[in-house]
Amino acid sequence: MKHPMKPAAEGLRTRVFQVVFESDTPLAKGFDIALIVAILSSIGVVMLDSVPAYHAQYGPLFYWIEWGFTLAFTLELAVRVYCLERPLQYLRSFYGVIDLVAILPTWLTLLIPGAQSLVIVRVLRVLRIFRVLRLMQFVGEGRLLLGALRRSTHQIFLFLFTVFMLVTIFAALIYLIEPAEAGFTSIPIAVYWAIVTLTTVGYGDIVPVTPLGQAISTLVMLIGYSIIAVPTGVFSAEVIRSIRADRYSEEACPGCGHDRHEKRARYCLKCGTWLDETTPDPRRAQAGEEESRR
Repeated sequence: MKHPMKPAAEGLRTRVFQVVFESDTPLAKGFDIALIVAILSSIGVVMLDSVPAYHAQYGPLFYWIEWGFTLAFTLELAVRVYCLERPLQYLRSFYGVIDLVAILPTWLTLLIPGAQSLVIVRVLRVLRIFRVLRLMQFVGEGRLLLGALRRSTHQIFLFLFTVFMLVTIFAALIYLIEPAEAGFTSIPIAVYWAIVTLTTVGYGDIVPVTPLGQAISTLVMLIGYSIIAVPTGVFSAEVIRSIRADRYSEEACPGCGHDRHEKRARYCLKCGTWLDETTPDPRRAQAGEEESRR
């Protein structure tokens, strides 16, 4: 896959560019796979180092391994900058910012103790697997989903506002009904209970003890089951509408008026009328040629 960035010059920089920025050759693909393995390994080291027992036993080892990964990633970023015609353009790009942020936490530990745990952001660099596995072709589908989500924002906001009003009402009721000994010591605590109950999570740390409170809990849980599908339905409807708009044309057939044709369709699926009025019907032209020959 070709990269939008350009190499600095012909020769060594171009060859390095083809390895670190492209994945069309076995060497370039091997470099990307090795990089992803190194990223995942460095994240694993950070996660293991956060376990107290492992940190007490292997802390110094994890420390030097992490510095080894940081130096390797710093060298990799330097190589990327070296082989580019416009290095600042890359550093301001999405992947450039991620590459830079991925190495900063370890260097910051020299100034700020505890910053090393921030290297977990390196997991974002695994996004390069999209280029290795040739998954960039699905970017269009991702944009379709984002567009559908953007168009359904108002409906989802209205739904969330309605849910917030219900949560507040039920929280106020349960606060008035239940004793403080049951855990309902304030309305914010009751709001927390209402959200946990409405979403059917049910931690069980705060539960009603009165019959009326338990009846309200039952009602809240049933409402939660009934409304949980609302945002999903709104979003799904927008996705279907986007797919139809992308696939089907809104132009009606001049013969029968049917308006559900695929954009690449040339004849009406109902009556067979030629749909493209800007060009002549090839069937009529062929029939005219045959008639003239007779």
